[in-house]
Amino acid sequence: MRRDLAALERQGLVRRVYGGAIPVERLDFEPGVSLRDRTNAAEKERIARAALDLVPDRGTVLLDAGTTTSRLAGLLPAERELTVVTNSLTVATQLATRNNYNVHILGGRIRGTTLATVESWALDVLRGLTVDIGFFGTNGFSAVRGCTTPDPAESAVKAAMVAASRKRVLLADHGKYGDDQFSRFAEIGEIDVVVTDDGLDEAALDELEKVEAEVVLA
Repeated sequence: MRRDLAALERQGLVRRVYGGAIPVERLDFEPGVSLRDRTNAAEKERIARAALDLVPDRGTVLLDAGTTTSRLAGLLPAERELTVVTNSLTVATQLATRNNYNVHILGGRIRGTTLATVESWALDVLRGLTVDIGFFGTNGFSAVRGCTTPDPAESAVKAAMVAASRKRVLLADHGKYGDDQFSRFAEIGEIDVVVTDDGLDEAALDELEKVEAEVVLA
């Protein structure tokens, strides 16, 4: 039994406590980057490829920290002439050596869980920026609760990124719909396009249509 619990904990399905284990759904649990990247990986790849059609040939682009936005960064064609703003160490590392790209990484405290920069150094810079289009990740989204994440510091940076973007695009797989988290960073009405996968059920699509969200299914 101990070996089985240890295996489940490594998979991120439970957290061990004295006398047994508790499912992560019952905890304020935020998985790390490697675990999140393996979850619905095929769907995230399709979403990133669909979002690529929304990236301009030249201009300013904001890429939020997230496993799907990181996949989008890896797909960006090298010949495009882009100024990229990000709070993601993963995104910045992927794009920093591209000759046609002008990459700006926001400062601040680095959250080890998401490899995102947060707090005042990032917020102060974002208040003075205007970018053509922003691509955002999320831990949960729904028509009622909007776009949510467990950590208030990261939520504050995401909200500032939303405010700095002329056009806002949410990248979120179907498994995140209805999984409302602690801190909201945007209402669905503030998002111009929701790019998700075809696993999203009809009821969820109907709810999004009622708030006039444009949905792209990958």
